[in-house]
Amino acid sequence: MAEVKELARMLMELDDQMATCMKCGMCQAVCPVFAETLREADVTRGKIALLENLAHEMVKDPKGVQEKLNKCLLCGSCAAGCPSGVKIMDIFLNARMIINGYMGLSPAKRFVLHSMLAKPKLFNALMGMAGKFQGLVTRPANAAMGTSCAPVFSSMIGDRHFTPLAKTSLHSAVGTVNTAAGQSGIKVAFFPGCMADKMYTQVGHAALKVFAHHGVGVYLPDAQACCGIPSLASGDKESYEALVRYNADILSRENYDYLVTPCGTCTETIRNIWPLLMDGYPDDLKERIRSISGRTMDINAFLVDVIGVKAVESASDAHTVTIHDSCHLKKSLGVSAQLRTLVRANPHYKVVEMNEADRCCGCGGSFTLYHYDLSKRIGRRKRDNIAASGAEMVATGCPACMMQIYDMLSQAGDRNPVKHPIEIYAETLP
Repeated sequence: MAEVKELARMLMELDDQMATCMKCGMCQAVCPVFAETLREADVTRGKIALLENLAHEMVKDPKGVQEKLNKCLLCGSCAAGCPSGVKIMDIFLNARMIINGYMGLSPAKRFVLHSMLAKPKLFNALMGMAGKFQGLVTRPANAAMGTSCAPVFSSMIGDRHFTPLAKTSLHSAVGTVNTAAGQSGIKVAFFPGCMADKMYTQVGHAALKVFAHHGVGVYLPDAQACCGIPSLASGDKESYEALVRYNADILSRENYDYLVTPCGTCTETIRNIWPLLMDGYPDDLKERIRSISGRTMDINAFLVDVIGVKAVESASDAHTVTIHDSCHLKKSLGVSAQLRTLVRANPHYKVVEMNEADRCCGCGGSFTLYHYDLSKRIGRRKRDNIAASGAEMVATGCPACMMQIYDMLSQAGDRNPVKHPIEIYAETLP
């Protein structure tokens, strides 16, 4: 009976959130999924129409509802351009929790989210083993870009090209870091995120180098976990809340001025989503979340807006870089110019803008796993814009976008390296 009451309460809250949608269709013009499928059910307006009858549809065709809700990148393009200010991401995340709570997770999803991701020590151990033995099931795909493929798993991951896992994760390489503030007088908690910890470890190492150069103290516990967004995007409230509680506990053990992350998605999750979904939490946990989220910043914004990194004049033989604005960074956090400033702080690089720099690359976290063909179609548009820019290199502030762009460029036979702006800036430092 309690579960039925909770479901009814969540459905009523969802109705209240949707009341401001005018069905104007402005979301059609910016939705990357709709641009490819031209199906009304794939655009925000169509999904909200579905959700308005959610209780009935859940009984009539729960699987169909689940599939339609999951066919969304959660890129925020619709929310950023909504004239009515509808909190679309809030609606879709809550709707996914409702339908998945009603339907239950598939055995595979439950294993990954509950048995692996929500258990940080086990997850880290498994990823460490995978990094060492991945060569048994992968082969080189594009030698110039350093990508691999795994034909044996093609039924699960498609024909994607990917950057191999690091043989040594960031947390294994550096352990716990806890240094006092130096010349800057500032200390940060550094949250590298799963991708910078286990795949793009060069991003994490570059960040630590930059912090040391600017006299920024660092608190980096070696036992951090996922920020929780994969679980939340899958509608798994239980695993998401377990990860929030775990991280909130670890990140509350030390005093610092800012929590800084090189991942736009992690920044958005910790800064905006953690406090949004904390109804029902104990008061002490709520207070910890408010304290952490209120100090959370993207690393590009931190270095430019707080530390004061400035652009310099480019050398005559500077390499050209084009910048992809990740959805969560620009559309949700308003961080865009700072990436360009950080790249221009290295005189050996200059920025060449691509067309549609802030259009979604098609990754969308788990979206690319469940809808890879559609993800790839969206990604090819990004690849074509990169190629048309004529730039030698691509920079982006989101490791998940790095993964998607690597895949698209590699499959096209391109040779452009993909880097985080922090890597480019760190090259200037001794």
